[in-house]
Amino acid sequence: MKITKLKIKNYKKGYAILELLFYIAFFAILSLVVINAMIVMTRSFRETSIQGELIQSGVIMERISREVRQAYNISSISATDLNLDSTDNGGANKTVEFLLSGTDIQLLENGVLTGNLNTLNITVTALTFTQITTTKGKAVKIAFTVRSSNDKLNRTQDFYDTIVLRGIY
Repeated sequence: MKITKLKIKNYKKGYAILELLFYIAFFAILSLVVINAMIVMTRSFRETSIQGELIQSGVIMERISREVRQAYNISSISATDLNLDSTDNGGANKTVEFLLSGTDIQLLENGVLTGNLNTLNITVTALTFTQITTTKGKAVKIAFTVRSSNDKLNRTQDFYDTIVLRGIY
């Protein structure tokens, strides 16, 4: 009888080692799954942030469009510089200028720099202003391309619009 008890005890010790190996393997697999999920979430967050930055650059087009619509004349226009004659809310004359300076679109009102239209992590890679003149009025065709400085793939987002000067009406 004593021999069988010893055999049972030895059998339990071997079973504990197998159990330990199983739990270590289970923990290792579970850790790999969790780490992989964290990596996927980080990549997804970064991708969402980059796409949001690029789409948010549409605010630049909205600002330029609003100023062009309010203007009554185009003072000067070149590929990367647009100078408009406009009025402020009080009816006083003012000049509004948009120009590409390096990788930033700058806004100047009455010759004073009010700031860059793009954020720090958005670079403007191309900007084009084109004047359209008809018998009924004037319009400006705008095209620009932006890129996020956080994007390792260097993807770009293009924006296009044609705006009619309505300040004359």
